[in-house]
Amino acid sequence: MTKYLIRRILISFPLFIAITFIVYALYALSPGDPVINLVGYEAFLNMGPEELLKVRQQYDLDKPVYVRYYRWLTRAVQGDLGYPYKYKGTVVDNLKERIGPTLLLMGTGLLFALILGIPMGIIMALKQYSILDYILTFVAFANLSVPSFFIGLGFIYVFALKLNVLPTYGMTTIGAPFSLSDRLLHLIMPTIILGVFYAGIWARYARSSMLEVIHSDYVTVARAKGLKESAVIIRHVFRNALLPLVTVIGFSLPQLLGGAVIIETIFQWPGMGMLSYKSTTARDYPMLMGLLLVSATMVLVSNLITDAAYAFVDPRIRYE
Repeated sequence: MTKYLIRRILISFPLFIAITFIVYALYALSPGDPVINLVGYEAFLNMGPEELLKVRQQYDLDKPVYVRYYRWLTRAVQGDLGYPYKYKGTVVDNLKERIGPTLLLMGTGLLFALILGIPMGIIMALKQYSILDYILTFVAFANLSVPSFFIGLGFIYVFALKLNVLPTYGMTTIGAPFSLSDRLLHLIMPTIILGVFYAGIWARYARSSMLEVIHSDYVTVARAKGLKESAVIIRHVFRNALLPLVTVIGFSLPQLLGGAVIIETIFQWPGMGMLSYKSTTARDYPMLMGLLLVSATMVLVSNLITDAAYAFVDPRIRYE
């Protein structure tokens, strides 16, 4: 197990370099002049060739892409991600400020999805082809099919504008002191909308995984021994159906730091998702590279955690 984890960690380094270099090159080759984002469009029009050259030299924009990437990478491993074009402070300061809200929203959203989606999938499998199975399947597909922004706008219209029971945006009420109840009220709508989407995904995977196991021979033997149905489902069926669910949940872990761009933008949640949206529209490349660094690291770490979790979920798996 230890050798496997060390090998996977070593493999992650070239993957990380490849991911960051490709995206860095795409940013560098994108249309438009980055100097416009630095000085503004009107100032750009009034600048002469010498002034433009000085700005490009100041930000290394006159260097080849691979040279700029190497300098960015050497600074990044030291914790220096540079300064954003449109925000105050450093890139690291802005990321630190946004990670907390994103972890709060994504953590509660994924937890809500886990509590809702997995039991729903188990019920769908146990009641296969029943009316309840058809209803829950319709609900799961509806959660996946309806766009998140449409559900979010509907929730705002009903619960904020019509019923006036939930706030529409932000983490706290403007001008009000911090309170746990106020924070929970701001969390309800984005958490539900985020959670029902993942719940639909996990419910479908839980149903298919349970159905693959529930008709196995060892399940039939367990029932023949006289075990209670609840013990059969929990010990034999669900435990052996966990591997596909671990994979799907592991793929969702990068969202913990990446944030949900649409949800955070609709509800003006000050997290990584909204920061990513604003940085993209402003073409703030240093900030986007910082966000990419966090996302790429989280993807590699989540894959490593998922692979390690296989051995704990299924004792038959040994990485030697």
